[in-house]
Order: sequence, then C-alpha cells, then structure tokens
Amino acid sequence: MISVAESYAHCVAIARARAKNFYYSFLVLPKQKRLAMCAVYAFMRQCDDLSDEAGATQEALIQWREQMDRALDGDMPMHPLWPAFADTVARYGIPRAYLYDMIEGVTGDLSFKQPQSFQDLYQYCYRVAGVVGLTITHIFGFEHVRALEMAEKCGIAFQLTNILRDIGEDAGLGRSYLPLELMQKYEVSPEDLKQKQVSPHLQKLLSDLGHRAQGYYAFSLPMIQLVDRDSRSSLWALIEIYSRLFRRIEASGYEVLEGRHRLPTWEKLSILAQAALR
Repeated sequence: MISVAESYAHCVAIARARAKNFYYSFLVLPKQKRLAMCAVYAFMRQCDDLSDEAGATQEALIQWREQMDRALDGDMPMHPLWPAFADTVARYGIPRAYLYDMIEGVTGDLSFKQPQSFQDLYQYCYRVAGVVGLTITHIFGFEHVRALEMAEKCGIAFQLTNILRDIGEDAGLGRSYLPLELMQKYEVSPEDLKQKQVSPHLQKLLSDLGHRAQGYYAFSLPMIQLVDRDSRSSLWALIEIYSRLFRRIEASGYEVLEGRHRLPTWEKLSILAQAALR
C-alpha cells in the first residue's frame, strides 16, 4: 500500500500541474499546511473529473463517496490520494459534512439545470466553492467562529468570479449559470450569450452579479486577521489573485464572450513575492 508520504507527493504533483490559481497561494504556507492544501485540492480535482469526464455517472460519484468514508474510517482504498487526504482530515478536524457537500455539488452537474433564482445559484456556489472555503479555513487555523462565515462568502465570491469569467465558454457548451429570474429582469435572451460582444442588457445582468461578488469580497477580507498568523500571507495571496481577476473582468465592462480573462504567471508570482514579504 502507498505510504502517507508517497500519497502527499502524489497530491502535490496534481496541485502543481492543475491548480492554476490556488497553487501559488499554497507556496507561502508552512510545509504541513501546504501538503494538506494539496491533498484537499487533489480530492476536489478528482471529484470534478468524475463529474466532467465522458460517460460520467452518478454511480461513479456514489462509489467515490463510499471510498472516502472507508478511507476516513481507516480502511484505505487503492487510490493514491486517500492516505494523504485521510491524514489531512484527521489532523485538521475537517467536518465530514463539508466533504459530502462537495460531492453533492459536483453530482448536481450530471443533471444540470439552469438556476431559477440567485438563491439557487448561491446554493450551487456554496456546494462547489463555499464548502471549499470552510474546509481550507480549518487548515489555515482559526479561533473565532466568525472566520467560517467569512470563509463561506469568500468561496462564493471566487465562484461568482469563475462564472463571470466563463460565460462565453459555458454558452458554447450549451450551459448557463445565469439565474433565469435575472435574465428575465434584464431582458437577456439565450441568443445574447452566443454573440461576440456583450449586449447592454447582458452587461447590466453581469454587473448585478459582479456587485454581489464585490460585496462578498469586501465581507470576507477581514478574515485574513482571523486565521493563524502563519497562514495569513497565503490567504491574502489567494484573495488577491481572485480579486484581481474579478477587477480585470469588471474593468473590461464584462466583455467575457469572446475570450477568457486570466492573470499572467508573472503577475501571480509578483503577488506571491508580496505575500512572502508580509
């Protein structure tokens, strides 16, 4: 059976290769916390892959949840991430309910329905990102329960940023996360999402979502002072990377249909350097 150290090395390799924004913020953490973040990321990545790959089924995710329960109960399945993941969950006291919510969130993608209201969208964002914020806050370490409330909102802000960034790409796949009630309110049609430029009606809708994301970013920012001192630089870097991406989208007038906004590697490295000096 794979050792815990080998399992962590496997998770680090996955995070280094695939965590485009998260991995940079991990680098300024103490070693054990950095390894734990990679283990949680590898778990989330596998959940996503099981829901996104060709021929994905709900049964595969049910089996994945069963494997997780076995691993957390000490009966280690064969997948190489489980020893590191089980060690992380035990070491940092991560509630199992968060992990069930993550799996439930990606399971919902198999029978995706466009959200009717913003509350429906919020619930989706909570399951795929809010619980991630709650989970990694246990790794960061905290004393005041208010940190968890901020962590949830921080995850929601990140996911709304992802949704805004990917509007055009999702439309090309025949999928939209825009609440139907907001589309009706701003007189946005499905055809508006297939154009090369954002229409005035769509811009108003995206600005509405952007305003909500901005509020969640502002609400969660004080959380940096509520986590353990050795985690603050990492959390600052993570929020800075995502909020800069959001500001780039906002500054473009929400022109998100023709290309995907992203931060260049040099800018992420600059943020990392600033975080290391904090």
